Amino acid sequence: MSEMTLDPYDISLEDICLIAPGIWERNEIGAFLSRLREEAPVHWWESEELGGYWSLTRYEDIKAVDTNPKVFSSQGSITLQDADDDFNLPMFIAMDPPKHDEQRKVVSPSVAPSNLANLEDTIRERVCTILDSLPVGEDIDWVDLVSIELTTQMLATLFDFPFEDRRKLTHWSDIATANEASGTIESEEVRQAELLECLQYFTVLWQERKKKPGGFDLISMLAHGEATQSMDPMEFLGNLTLLIVGGNDTTRNSISGGVLALNQFPDQYQKLRDNPAIIPNMVAEIVRWQTPLSYMRRTALEDTEIRGQKIREGDKVLMWYASGNRDESVFENADKLIIDRKNARQHLAFGFGIHRCMGNRLAEMQLRVLWEEIMKRFHTVEVVGEPERIRSSFVRGYKTLPVRLKAL
Repeated sequence: MSEMTLDPYDISLEDICLIAPGIWERNEIGAFLSRLREEAPVHWWESEELGGYWSLTRYEDIKAVDTNPKVFSSQGSITLQDADDDFNLPMFIAMDPPKHDEQRKVVSPSVAPSNLANLEDTIRERVCTILDSLPVGEDIDWVDLVSIELTTQMLATLFDFPFEDRRKLTHWSDIATANEASGTIESEEVRQAELLECLQYFTVLWQERKKKPGGFDLISMLAHGEATQSMDPMEFLGNLTLLIVGGNDTTRNSISGGVLALNQFPDQYQKLRDNPAIIPNMVAEIVRWQTPLSYMRRTALEDTEIRGQKIREGDKVLMWYASGNRDESVFENADKLIIDRKNARQHLAFGFGIHRCMGNRLAEMQLRVLWEEIMKRFHTVEVVGEPERIRSSFVRGYKTLPVRLKAL
């Protein structure tokens, strides 16, 4: 695809390629998804490099596939790229039952309601420290100083990771979801070398925690869990990258996306100022509007049919959450942020069924606490320039977002 601005109605349906990172980086994707929802909600595209895949762009079709693991498997890969035989990173999100259920069960207590209640004070303390350090009236990068800093501090807490090295977690998260087209890495060889450094670092932590049973951090849980204590190194790395990316991308990019959305819809920002009690619902609406992970992939285990299209056994099926969350048949005025939207919590961004995002409540808590504290301090977090978006069709996020804080 060329780098010029593209109009999806100027090209034929069969030539629409949703995985072209340029249309995401330039924020042109909305019109492409809209056309497919209208004209080809079950859409086939193929290339020599990646083969073919089906795109699902309507809410109900996505939900139906996401809740049917017996026909649509997660085994092997959740992205369009197949697992590399020479560098395969098994992770429980890319597994089917029973192994998926056994491994997920090991780490899920870290985000159980009782532990979340214990974490809220820590989150609030860190949010306050971060916000109080920001200069009022000066241009700053919200992504670096707030979005990344808060999520990385939280990840360091969940892993009981050395706090002074916490930015390594951000780096490894970016590397884990990168490819050469993203501009983040020079080559796949570089990516693999960086991830092996991640493995080496965490292996030291694993060995330390293995000697001390009873820890409530994610590494201790993996080291002592019956279903995970005997993982080989690549499976350990696979689950590490899953937990790092899962704990980083959703919250980080929703923190940035929420500020951008409220600036794009100033009537909603005023609604928030008039009634801060609306924040919990607003958080769900921000996650819907942003949809930090654009899609998830499944693989058909048998011949089946969706909207009259024959899906063959082995076909790749991409569930475009970013499209389902803008489906007008479910969300009225779907392109608009409406912070008191009554059905905001029906969004697809956390997935459905057995693979529903394990840390969704933690992500919502971080966003809720952040906005509660923002509203106590600032009249406006004003966007003062264009955001720089990530060059990816998988992670829908931001590299930079210039803002200026206005005091109450």
